[in-house]
Amino acid sequence: RQAGVKLALLTNFSPRMIAANVRHAGLDGLFDHSLSTDAVQVYKPDPRAYQMSLDAFGLAREEVLFVPSAGWDAAGALAFGHPTYWTNRTGLPAEELGQKPTAVATDLGGLATFLELPR
Repeated sequence: RQAGVKLALLTNFSPRMIAANVRHAGLDGLFDHSLSTDAVQVYKPDPRAYQMSLDAFGLAREEVLFVPSAGWDAAGALAFGHPTYWTNRTGLPAEELGQKPTAVATDLGGLATFLELPR
């Protein structure tokens, strides 16, 4: 936040599920937007789901870094036009969907460096 980065959740969870998970994880107040695909009545990887982030922030596809934990979600975001930082915590093989994530890591530790943000 201090570097001016805006954050959003984009999930197939319902708004109620999002609120409960954010609260349980102690992340209240961290996100500028909590985006549920319920609003557009589709599920990721439908492009209308990823469009929600552009609409929320008023940005172009290439200006939104998508940070998924699932390989299929990384592939969907890439197909939509988002650069991706796939957080592959369990070391799964990449999806064979013709898309390769912009970056892959086992955790979020290198995200600030990837974004070239001051620490």
